Amino acid sequence: MTMRVYLAAAALAATTPVFASAQTADTPPAPAAAPDYGKPESWLCRPGKVDPCDANQDATVIKADGSRSTEKFSATSDPKFDCFYVYPTVSNDPTPNSDMVAGPEEDSVAAFQAGRFAKYCRVFAPLYRQVTIAALRAKLIGKPDTSDRAMAYHDVKAAWEEYLAYDNHGRGVVLIGHSQGAGILKSLVAKAIEGTPAQQQIISVLIPGTTVAVPEGKDVGGDLQSTPLCHTAKDVGCVVSYVTFRADAPPPANSHFGVVSEPGMVAACVDPAALTGGATTNAYLGAKGAGMSSLPMGPWTTDGAPVTTPFVKVPGLLSTACASSGKAHYLALTIHAQPTDKRTGTIVGDIVYGGMTLRDWGLHLIDMPVVMGNLVELSNLQAKAWLAKQPPSPAG
Repeated sequence: MTMRVYLAAAALAATTPVFASAQTADTPPAPAAAPDYGKPESWLCRPGKVDPCDANQDATVIKADGSRSTEKFSATSDPKFDCFYVYPTVSNDPTPNSDMVAGPEEDSVAAFQAGRFAKYCRVFAPLYRQVTIAALRAKLIGKPDTSDRAMAYHDVKAAWEEYLAYDNHGRGVVLIGHSQGAGILKSLVAKAIEGTPAQQQIISVLIPGTTVAVPEGKDVGGDLQSTPLCHTAKDVGCVVSYVTFRADAPPPANSHFGVVSEPGMVAACVDPAALTGGATTNAYLGAKGAGMSSLPMGPWTTDGAPVTTPFVKVPGLLSTACASSGKAHYLALTIHAQPTDKRTGTIVGDIVYGGMTLRDWGLHLIDMPVVMGNLVELSNLQAKAWLAKQPPSPAG
């Protein structure tokens, strides 16, 4: 399993406007019958099976003086809540929609984005017939879009309904997704969760890498009618959404993220680091960098010593803050590299396509890694708040 497989695929997906439209288009009527999610093989990750979400999450912690230590990871043996994760565009299948067989790219993204949440929760991640890299590449060169976006949505909806019926048992659940997966979850909340009993089970909705429209100055009433933006780590039933750009490279006029065309609406931005009280982010970055469609990652420290864990932590090096520029609202990432710092001041994550850096896509590849630790801790804090609000179980 390699993190680079996922990151390279995600970069290809992000180089076409079809990717953005897939996140915002209305969902058509149901297509052909969804897969049988009563079968374990229809799930990428679920409790009771060895799967990609069990992948090694160990990280090398590198301090400003260059000293290193290894942070070992272990999943909880007593999860108090569940996580329902939908992965982004990664499939390398040659068809417009993917099959239901996990390839190395699906395995890799689950390890990269979902595995760390197992520190606190049970992770459920359905396979689904997503719009593939091939479909997006075809659109990029002017061919007709023959992918079935409704199929992808209705697969995830069917998986969600199966989970609620047979696995949830009244437990709180955090919805997690990125990019295409985030867009599908946004639709799922709007169309199938809001106004239903299931809304009471939602601890929070963590959907970076997609644009969630909200009325300017408000936190609910745009794409989501009764799911507000999160403001504290004790808020429940709320949404965390953002798109990441470098602080010194804000979204350009042609940005594919962070901009809403409807009058009076803006893109939501909720900073996970701010919610968890950090002056800097708790990042877990891929040790090998951000993939083949980004610039290669150089040495992490001035001595050039290799990193042998899958992830790297750089305490104090990165910070985030919600910002606006023109019509765009986004999460601005700042790198605090000091002359005496023995760590690299270069964090890769920009998409490079045809030798050019695509500024209109920002740091889409590392939306989650730059605040991954914050997202994981936030899920646990919100779960505790949700549990505290639940009525006591009947005696006996």
